[in-house]
Amino acid sequence: MKKLSKDINVCLISRRFQILSRATDMGYIWSIATGLVEQGFRVTVISYSSPMNKFEIEREGVKAYFLNDAGSPFIRTSFEESVYQKFMELHKAKPFDIVHSLDASGLKIAKNRKALKVRFAFDVEATQISQIFSIIGMSQETVSGILTTFAALLYKFLSTYIGKDREILKNADAVFVNHPQQRVMLERYYLYPDFHIYSLPYGVEVSGLELREKPLELKKNLGLPEISQIALTLSDMTDMNEIKNILSSFEKVALKKPNAHLIIVGKGPLMNQIELEVLNRVLGSRVILTGALKSQDLFDYISLCDIFVNLSSRTTGLEPAQIEAMSQKKLIIGSEVSPLSNIIEDGMDGFLIRPADTESMANLIIEIFSGTIPIDEMGEKARQKVLEMFDRRKMIGGLYNAYLKILGARAN
Repeated sequence: MKKLSKDINVCLISRRFQILSRATDMGYIWSIATGLVEQGFRVTVISYSSPMNKFEIEREGVKAYFLNDAGSPFIRTSFEESVYQKFMELHKAKPFDIVHSLDASGLKIAKNRKALKVRFAFDVEATQISQIFSIIGMSQETVSGILTTFAALLYKFLSTYIGKDREILKNADAVFVNHPQQRVMLERYYLYPDFHIYSLPYGVEVSGLELREKPLELKKNLGLPEISQIALTLSDMTDMNEIKNILSSFEKVALKKPNAHLIIVGKGPLMNQIELEVLNRVLGSRVILTGALKSQDLFDYISLCDIFVNLSSRTTGLEPAQIEAMSQKKLIIGSEVSPLSNIIEDGMDGFLIRPADTESMANLIIEIFSGTIPIDEMGEKARQKVLEMFDRRKMIGGLYNAYLKILGARAN
């Protein structure tokens, strides 16, 4: 690719600044930013917080501002307002050409994009489309189930679209999606023009994803026997049905597999309800709720588990934990109605199921723990897919071309 003859000034906005692996204190946002710098762009990142706990960082040609870290004058201001204020300060000093918000944090800037003379792109995660996929994943294949699902979908679509999504799409010059289902949803149901939609599965650096031994000390600290078999899932604990489905499946597994244990990582508003649900199902000795974990500790838990369960409709399939699990050859169980279905090939490098089908999930886990499924072979295929799929150079090339097309539409 030819480098730009003239600097294009880009602002990347994201509340989350994810850690990719043990080998780096940066995540895929930084990978995007440095890749764009290599292609001649000027890049600034505005985010909420980083592991370094510094307000301002400049590294590898990228300037980054973390608005809730030490030294920030914005700690007592809402993140969305802080983003706008910091952006305006930077924009006055050197105007940006394009703003790319990976979530909804940049909406106030987008609303003023014409006056500010910038082009604005959102990632599809800025919308609440994932909630639509969540309802689809929980549907039951009965007449009453279909009717209930239709009513829930209609209500959720109207409430999220009128509530915020309409405003986001109205003020977006472009939207980036990760998989075809999102593109179809935007075009067919949200009536967003297809020529403003860009498909770009983000790539990441995978050099730090070396294979590691299971941390037996952690197993000992958790009070688990050496022969225990472990399924691990992550949850933000905002969707009770999601957790109930997993617990219902594991309840059946626990009856047949005395060495099976389930670890649920995460913390959220439904934490107390989930603890009560575990106790009501008499699974207190078989289910471990860790609460929130630091990134480095989370990677230890992933190394420890045998199965990584990700049934969330809110997943992009590209979260660091998902990538880590695949790179560590863990057997993946994902939702067939989430973006993960475009990464996992059912029966080859993982399994895809409908989240509401608790019977099938239970039988699958029992088979895995019984040793009737070639988990080593499937785990190896999952690892190879990570290494082949996340091509940073290809991702940067796609983003580079997309930005040029978005900027080329400035006069339209």
